[in-house]
Amino acid sequence: MKTNIRLLLFFYVIFVFAQSIFAQEHLTIIHTNDLHSELMGYPPTIDYTPNITGDDATIGGWARIATIINSTKKSKNNPVLILDAGDYTMGTLFHTICREEGLELRLLGKMGYDAVAVGNHEFDFMPLGLARMLNSAYHKGEIPPVLLSNAVTSKESPRDDSLEDAFRKNIIRTHAIIQKGNIKIGLFALMGVDAAEVAPFASPVQFADRIETAKKMVAQLRNEGKVDMVICLSHCGLTRRGGRDSEDEELSRKVPGINIIVSGHTHTKLEHPLIVGDTIIIQAWEYGKRVGVLDILLQNGIAKIESYRYIPVDDTIPGDASVQRVIDQHISIIEKNILSPYKFGYAMKIAQTAFDIEYEEKAKEYPLGNLIADALRWYANKHAYDEKDPETKVVAAIESSGIIRNALSKGKTGNIAVCDIFKTFPLGIGFTDDDDLIGYPIVTVYVTAEEIKKALEVLTTVAPLKGNSYFLQVSGLKFTYNPRRMLFDRVTGIWLGDEKSGYKPLDFSSNNTKLYRIAANIYNATFLKIIGRFTSGILTIVPKDRHGNPIDDLNKVIIDRDPNTPGIQGLREWAGIIEFMKTFPDADGDGIPNVPEIYRETLGRIVAQPSINPFALLRGGSWLTWSAFGVIIIITALLTGVIFLVVRKIRK
Repeated sequence: MKTNIRLLLFFYVIFVFAQSIFAQEHLTIIHTNDLHSELMGYPPTIDYTPNITGDDATIGGWARIATIINSTKKSKNNPVLILDAGDYTMGTLFHTICREEGLELRLLGKMGYDAVAVGNHEFDFMPLGLARMLNSAYHKGEIPPVLLSNAVTSKESPRDDSLEDAFRKNIIRTHAIIQKGNIKIGLFALMGVDAAEVAPFASPVQFADRIETAKKMVAQLRNEGKVDMVICLSHCGLTRRGGRDSEDEELSRKVPGINIIVSGHTHTKLEHPLIVGDTIIIQAWEYGKRVGVLDILLQNGIAKIESYRYIPVDDTIPGDASVQRVIDQHISIIEKNILSPYKFGYAMKIAQTAFDIEYEEKAKEYPLGNLIADALRWYANKHAYDEKDPETKVVAAIESSGIIRNALSKGKTGNIAVCDIFKTFPLGIGFTDDDDLIGYPIVTVYVTAEEIKKALEVLTTVAPLKGNSYFLQVSGLKFTYNPRRMLFDRVTGIWLGDEKSGYKPLDFSSNNTKLYRIAANIYNATFLKIIGRFTSGILTIVPKDRHGNPIDDLNKVIIDRDPNTPGIQGLREWAGIIEFMKTFPDADGDGIPNVPEIYRETLGRIVAQPSINPFALLRGGSWLTWSAFGVIIIITALLTGVIFLVVRKIRK
């Protein structure tokens, strides 16, 4: 009898052990995020030769990514899942035809992606533009499931009806269930808080709380879908502010049941996965510079990392010929539909440079920022300034750093082409129903000198609080500021002019009632118009016409590129940058303009002068500074009085 019991126990142990072995499943996840229509390698794009290896220093390129995907799949004996965490559009000339061609989504389908998330930049052409992109891609080719779980469409406004229709047709959906080998995988996607804040064109679409949405999705996928694992494609990100967890770390802590978060939005160069509880968080940087490959072991519902690596997307990797062929075929469509009105070509050489024209989204002046702001002022004056009327001259231009996207590289040849110049400033669309042209239109308004100072205070105070994208690049003026001074009163000196003609001090006190004409794209002008509301009225700026009348609708002051044609053909800033560079002198006589040396380094247009010297803190201060100073004096006097009384009492 004892022998039989031992035998039964032995077989039971073997059975349990075998079950645990067979319950183990291996899965490889290939992931990308924030590809931003960078279909070609860069910088510069004209150096990119995907069919040849070892001949250039470019990075990225979707044909190379396709090769990585194919070779990785061939090297694995287990199932492979291919995912993207959003912002696959917006950044190059290719996105200019996304509504008509849906090229990015079609390519992701061709490359084998199993699911992609919707990022904030997919809303840059408004809900109608996103719906058009989805429908075009769906009807022109195979596309992966497109996911967004926390979108809330409007029942009242018709402006998102087309997107609602795309949801009804399952062209875009809240979740997907995919079978890979023996693993049933549930996927959903989230738009994060920060991403939603920088998606103003998503209106009237709003976004539900990501934590509550995630809890509902996990419950639905696990309880109704009976999935083995849950993956969240999160366009929330990994930026930590004020010592708090990033949005994706918070998500993993507050929502149990998510095995893996494929993160995007913050362009984080994450070297190793983050492990928060039982959740693995991964992100693959930006622009297709590298591809992440995660090998996991799924055991008893828990995903464990077996290995993880990033694959650099560079010139050691040959591009997939079939993918590159599709990309090349669409260049002619771009030239015909987008560039021909300007008489530009995709790879047309515009200028030559002997140096890289640098730019990063950091809180500082940059050479490329100066060039773009100079181009904005020059282009506005070319089309709006009447030399017979001095009051029409645009004296200054303001550009926000967050809209500038790429530096200009000299590459192998020093040539700068249209495709690369466009990438420096690729975002935007008109703000009206009858203006859906690519790029932000340029507007001009009149403001007082005091309001110019308020605009510059966005750089000194709002940018440190909200992020580097709120930093400003300027033309036609230079200024100094003390970051140690009172909030919203840090600008200490402003001068109007330029490096060629010199600068003159600007009286920005309330005594100077003269109006000055400034230029900005409509996106930045709109922000300056509403900055007063964000700052409790402290930085209120009222855009005016030349007679001082407030401008209610900025669309009415868009500069018309062609006044002889009926309607308003809004002047586009990206085209202005190209036209401006065409005016550079041809220093070497080869027929191609050369970038002037002034754009090699910064020009001292924005100078921080930190000081806690009382004179520096108070000189020229506004009511804010003196009010704060008065409060300090009162508090100091009270404390002094209390101390005096305490000491006096002790002595008694």
